Amino acid sequence: QVQLVESGGGLVQAGGSLRLSCVVSGGTFTSYAMGWFRQAPGKEREFVGAISWKGGNTYYPDSVKGRFTISRDNAKNMVYLQMSSLKPEDTAVYYCAADRSDHEDPRWSIIYDYWGQGTQVTVSS
Repeated sequence: QVQLVESGGGLVQAGGSLRLSCVVSGGTFTSYAMGWFRQAPGKEREFVGAISWKGGNTYYPDSVKGRFTISRDNAKNMVYLQMSSLKPEDTAVYYCAADRSDHEDPRWSIIYDYWGQGTQVTVSS
């Protein structure tokens, strides 16, 4: 059974930084493309970044481009989301997700096969 566990969320002031981590167990991590999503109260789940299974390709929406960086360590079965210049509108529960098929367009939550339980990020103004 594949399990994803996020960590690293918390409370940070606007302009600050956080690094989220996600560890994957029970599957073949090196064959998964990985994504990060977030969901704020009353809003739909939003794509915030993805990385290909080898790590050579990364994808970001305009809302976080230049502020968020996704990376992975295949030796540790870990994927990270480094967030900087945080804004109050970044407040959400952040989820990591694994795509077994390395789809060409990683923005859609429906393509992901496995999800973590989420970690709360709160950015105060």
